[in-house]
Amino acid sequence: MRPKRLNPKSDCAVELTLSVIGGVWKPLILFNLLMGKKRFMELTRLIPSATQRMPTLQLRELEEDGLVTRHVFPVVPPRVEYEVTDLARTLAPVMLSLRDWGERYRLEQQKLPPLEPRCQA
Repeated sequence: MRPKRLNPKSDCAVELTLSVIGGVWKPLILFNLLMGKKRFMELTRLIPSATQRMPTLQLRELEEDGLVTRHVFPVVPPRVEYEVTDLARTLAPVMLSLRDWGERYRLEQQKLPPLEPRCQA
């Protein structure tokens, strides 16, 4: 774990949690990996608005924090798969709640039609 995360400024566990899973891309990466192992290009296709650099950096951080494992297969061309750890699986209820909240917000506050169900559990 990176040292900057060990000492939240507010002494609040929410701050620590958000520093580990927060940001634009980490929740999307985690949500997609909670549905099963993915290769890097599969993930980038699921997050088309991200450059290739951002998922790379975010996956490294998630790996350092013990939420994602990276499997490199000794083949040519190289094959790499990512999957969530048991620790990350404990975030599934949180991620599902975030999805459900976003869907309700879109319908009730933004008065927009439902999205296509791209992020199903």
